[in-house]
Amino acid sequence: MGLEEQIAELWERRAELGPADGDARAIVQEAVGLLDRGEARVAEPRDGEWVVNEWLRQAINLLFPLSGMHTLEAGPFEYRDKIPLKRNFDAQGVRVVPGASARFGSFLEPGVILMPSYVNIGAWVGSGTMVDTWATVGSCAQIGRNVHLSGGVGIGGVLEPPGAVPVVVEDDCIIGSRCMIVDGARVGQGSFLGAGVVLSPSIPVIDAETGEEVGRGVVPPWSLVVQATRPRQFAGGLFGLACALIIRRLPQGERHDKGALNAILREHGATG
Repeated sequence: MGLEEQIAELWERRAELGPADGDARAIVQEAVGLLDRGEARVAEPRDGEWVVNEWLRQAINLLFPLSGMHTLEAGPFEYRDKIPLKRNFDAQGVRVVPGASARFGSFLEPGVILMPSYVNIGAWVGSGTMVDTWATVGSCAQIGRNVHLSGGVGIGGVLEPPGAVPVVVEDDCIIGSRCMIVDGARVGQGSFLGAGVVLSPSIPVIDAETGEEVGRGVVPPWSLVVQATRPRQFAGGLFGLACALIIRRLPQGERHDKGALNAILREHGATG
């Protein structure tokens, strides 16, 4: 029986499992080890679509009931948890500033920089990406190469329900300070989100040039986006509901000049 089939079998009887099940834990740790080494991903692009490898997410969910609580020490700091932290960053070619941590089962390509930040289990972060101060990369989130997650960015995680797609930020994106991208939202390649943009499947993405809604929770590639509101009439009055507004289409394939993009944001009363 292959590893995927073994995980499926354990998943069917997950209610029976506990820390005493050493054989089951070894199987699950083998699967999560694939994620930790970057040999597999919870979600991956195939033929232009993002496909979830549900058995790997099941393996992550199984790891928690199969693992007992234990004390972790990192220098002067002490933690108590079920999942260990990643180690051996030097061999992986990853820069990790004091105050940053990444959980076992996440993967960081060589060239990733972690400022004081957090990367959760199942996440994948591409080379050349900086996870800036107090930014978080949630469970199973997929962050592309040459991305900047600015200070305080919140990338949501997803372990359940089955079939739910993790948050995806594709290559060459800049995500402005305090943005929140959650519940399987997706940012297309080369896009720049100004500060404070909130993106989820319930948030419409609107093209400022046409006024048309281009989708919900999905920013098209090479878009410059700011947080905005749209008016909606309710019984109690007229209120502004959140939306993400595309104010400029960016040249495809060009490296971002962040100073120039911030100048455009200032023209529109927003900041990067």
